[in-house]
Amino acid sequence: MGRSNLPTLFSTEDLARLRGIVTLLDPEPVADFSAHGAFELLRDAELLITGWGAPTIDALVLDRLPRLRCIVHAAGTVKTFLSPEVYSRGIQVSSSAAANAVPVAEFTFAAIVMGLKRARRFSEQLRLTGASRNTAGFPTIGTNGVTIGLVGASRVGRLVIGLLKNLDARVLVYDPYLTAVEALELGVEAVGLDQLCALSDVVSVHAPDIAETRGLIGARQLGLMKDGTLVINTARGALIDAAALTAELVSGRLDAYLDVTDPEPLPAGSVLHTLPNVVLTPHIAGAMGNEIHRLGSHAVMEVRRLSEGLPLAYPVLAADLARIA
Repeated sequence: MGRSNLPTLFSTEDLARLRGIVTLLDPEPVADFSAHGAFELLRDAELLITGWGAPTIDALVLDRLPRLRCIVHAAGTVKTFLSPEVYSRGIQVSSSAAANAVPVAEFTFAAIVMGLKRARRFSEQLRLTGASRNTAGFPTIGTNGVTIGLVGASRVGRLVIGLLKNLDARVLVYDPYLTAVEALELGVEAVGLDQLCALSDVVSVHAPDIAETRGLIGARQLGLMKDGTLVINTARGALIDAAALTAELVSGRLDAYLDVTDPEPLPAGSVLHTLPNVVLTPHIAGAMGNEIHRLGSHAVMEVRRLSEGLPLAYPVLAADLARIA
C-alpha cells in the first residue's frame, strides 16, 4: 500500500493484534515492487495485506512470490490492482468492502430522512426570506408511509434495508441478481426498474459501476418518477444520465442528494450548485476519519481467521468480479 496509508488504516491496537498473529517481514509498507530489495523481502511471504496505493500484482510479481496463498485487502475494490492470474494460481482474496459499506449505508439513511424532511429547501428558504416553515409549493414532507426504492441489493443496499426497518416505509428493490427467496428474507419487494421508479418516493442507487449499469437511470426512468421524488446517489455518477437528471432538477420536479456526480467533481459553474432542491457532497459517504480504522480492523479479523484455519468471512471470488465494484 502507499506508505502514508498504514497509520490511516490501522490503529495502534490493530497493529499490535496483527503482530500477535503473523510475522511481519517489515514494519513499513512496500509501495513499489521495483524498489531495491522488495522481492528478496517478500520471497517467503505467504500473505499480503494491501491497501490504497497498492502496486499491481500480476504474473511477473507472482512469479517472485512462490509461497503467496492469500491477499487481504484493507480497502474496497481489488479490481484496480489484481491480475486474473491471482485467481488462476489459487490464491485466496479478501477485501474490506463490507466495512466500507457501513458509513455509506449510514449516509444514505441520513439522506433519506433529511431529504424527505426537505431540509435543503427549508434551509434555502430561511436563508433567502427568513420565512418560517412556509411549505407552499413543497413536495410531500416526511417518511411516514413512503415507498423507498433501492437500485441494487449490494452490500450497501442490504445495510440500507436493515436501517430502513426503523421507518414506516415500503421498500422496493431492483437487482437482476436478487432471487425471490432473498427478497422475502430481506423483507423487500423485488420489482423491475421502471416499476421502482414509478412507485417510489425515494430512489437510491447502490449498484456497481460496470458496463451494464452506466446510464442505468436515464431520461425515461427519471420521467417515470413522481413529482417530488428524492434521488440519492452514493454509488457512482455514471449510473444516472447526468444531462437528464440536471434537466429534472432545474425544473424543480425532483429533489436530489448527490455524493457522486458525472463528471466528478462538477465544474464550479454547474447549475446544480445553485439549486434549492439539490444537496451536493464531495464523495464523502465512504469511510473517512475515524471510520477508516474499521477497514483495518476488518483486515486483521480476516488474517486471524486465516491463521486459525477458518474460511475467509469476506472472500472476493473470481466468479463475482464481473458484477461487483
